[in-house]
Amino acid sequence: MSLNLTGIIEIDLHGLRTGEAKKKIDSALNSAGSGTYRIRCIHGYHGGVRIKSMIREEYSYGREPRIKRIEGGSNDGITELVLKEYY
Repeated sequence: MSLNLTGIIEIDLHGLRTGEAKKKIDSALNSAGSGTYRIRCIHGYHGGVRIKSMIREEYSYGREPRIKRIEGGSNDGITELVLKEYY
């Protein structure tokens, strides 16, 4: 997990099982400070869509109040959790 100076936490979920990926995402959510506005989940897409599907099922529809919405990333292997708007 890495936090760059732009307020985005990036987590690499390659090779993880869905349960392990969820724990890693939950850990990132818990460590996100007030300056964090996105969590970028890098899960890849060549190995299937299990983690991408899990993210959409577990963190959408108001299930996690800190997440405002879920967006696709710059490619199909990235999903971004938006915690607050960046102005």
